[in-house]
Amino acid sequence: MKSYHIAAIPGDGIGTEVLPVGQRVIDRVAGIHGFRIEWTSFDWSCQRYHQTGAMMPKDGISQIQDFDSIYLGAVGYPGVPDHVSLWGLLIPLRRELDQFANVRPVRLLRGITSPLAGRGPEDINFIVVRENVEGEYSEIGGRLYRGTAHETAVQESILTRRGTDRIMDYAFELAKTRSRRHVTSATKSNGIIHTMPFWDERFAAAAARHPGIDTAQFHIDILTAHFVLHPDWFDVVVASNLFGDILSDLGPAVAGSIGIAPSANINPSGKYPSMFEPVHGSAPDIAGQGVANPVAAVWTAAMMLDHLGETEAAQQIERAIETSLERPETKTRDLGGSADTATSEAAILGALD
Repeated sequence: MKSYHIAAIPGDGIGTEVLPVGQRVIDRVAGIHGFRIEWTSFDWSCQRYHQTGAMMPKDGISQIQDFDSIYLGAVGYPGVPDHVSLWGLLIPLRRELDQFANVRPVRLLRGITSPLAGRGPEDINFIVVRENVEGEYSEIGGRLYRGTAHETAVQESILTRRGTDRIMDYAFELAKTRSRRHVTSATKSNGIIHTMPFWDERFAAAAARHPGIDTAQFHIDILTAHFVLHPDWFDVVVASNLFGDILSDLGPAVAGSIGIAPSANINPSGKYPSMFEPVHGSAPDIAGQGVANPVAAVWTAAMMLDHLGETEAAQQIERAIETSLERPETKTRDLGGSADTATSEAAILGALD
């Protein structure tokens, strides 16, 4: 029997509630499809930071780099500054494991109503591909003259040809697997004078390397408007780290709720494991109440299995999610229903069976 060794990091807040749901769904579908999961759990979290002064141990990367995959719940909690939790765990994992492609599907699932009037599942079905390890989220910069009238903060945005070309190629190759075969670039070359014209040049070069793929290009400000007004225009959207971060939260909101949104941090070479995490974050305002929506964690689990090559199992999970969303009593509050986390999980597991 084929087996996969997966690192589970529940993390913080509702991550500790929804990740186990995803694990149970994976174990159930693994039994159906004849493979096995070996789970190893890690306590890397804000709680660990309070206890030890670090989100993860110094040798954390070496501990985790040989797993087949990483399944992450959420990072961040009140009492630990966001830049501490993010740069202490999530960003080092993404960068040191070279997970340069952040992939976030945006799809209006059956059983969910979009906040956009008159839009159905045929109108909202695209993927945001975000450059994940450089761009606007660099460590280059600093603060001068702190606490004085001359205080200055400098933050550098770094785009390399290697990093930009490989995320462009990833987006174009992904488009080749989809029926519309279309890639949209998010830019701001009218206002950001160096990095964004460079981004546009590399997008044009990628389009030349990938004939047969239709393309479009929008400045980020009007692109956000088009996500709302014309979501049916989009198939694959490629963006820098900051722009992709913003668009991949707006997209799920257009599709009904950020509580259902999955994501993947992909190392396409397979040299290191890829990492899969729901988009919704740790949601401390509802943590511990048993009402968190587990759909994003479960859909993320499906993405992980698909990446591992268990495509039929992944598709079965996605079908089960949609079946579970057909009735108000099995939808959680953020989707207009009355279900708690356990009820939603039971509906998904029941649909699998």
